[in-house]
Amino acid sequence: MTLTSDNTEADMRHRILVVAERLFRQIGYQKTTVADIAKVLQMSPANVYRFFDSKKAIHKGVARHLMGEVEQAADSIAAARGPAAERLRDLLTTVHRMNTERYVGDEKLHEMVAIAMQENWDVCINHMECITAAIGEVVAQGAASGEFDAPDVPLAAGCVCTAMLRFFHPQMIAQAFEKEEPSLDQLIDFVLAGLGARKRVAAIE
Repeated sequence: MTLTSDNTEADMRHRILVVAERLFRQIGYQKTTVADIAKVLQMSPANVYRFFDSKKAIHKGVARHLMGEVEQAADSIAAARGPAAERLRDLLTTVHRMNTERYVGDEKLHEMVAIAMQENWDVCINHMECITAAIGEVVAQGAASGEFDAPDVPLAAGCVCTAMLRFFHPQMIAQAFEKEEPSLDQLIDFVLAGLGARKRVAAIE
C-alpha cells in the first residue's frame, strides 16, 4: 500500500488502532491476530508491521487511546471553574463512569485491559499519573482558595487516587460491581472530608 499526502503514517496508525479495537471487542484480544487486522484493512500483515512492530504494540496503542479519552475528560473538569469540591466530585465520578462504561459488561474489552494491567505496561502507569495530576490540580486550587486543608498537594492527590482505586481500576470495578457499600458518593464524601471540606460539603448538600 502506497501512502499519499492524504494517507499519512499517522492516519494509517490510527486506522490500524480503530480496526484492532473493533476486533478486540468482537472476538477478543487473545483470538485476534495481526493477520485478522490486516485482512480488514485489505493490506498485508507485513504492512501492518511497518507501523507497529508487534501485536503487543497495537494492544498498547488501543489501551492508550481508551485511557487517553478518560484523561481528557478529567483534564477538562480540572480546568473548569467553580468550587473545588464540586469539581473534584465531578472528576472522580466521571473517571468511574467512563471506566465502568468501557470495561464492565464488555467481557472482551475487559480482557484486553486486564492483560495490560497484569503486564504493568508503562501506558497504565502513565494513565494513573495523568489522573493523579488532574486530581492534584483541583486539590491545589481548593487549597489556594481555602476550601481544602491540603498543605502537601502531591501527597493529597496520591491519597485521593489510592482511595478511589475500587472505583477506578477496571478489574476492581467489575469484581465489586454488585457490592452496595460504600457507594461511590459515600467514598467521595469521605475523601472530601479528609481534605477538610466537610463543612463546605454539608453546605452544598
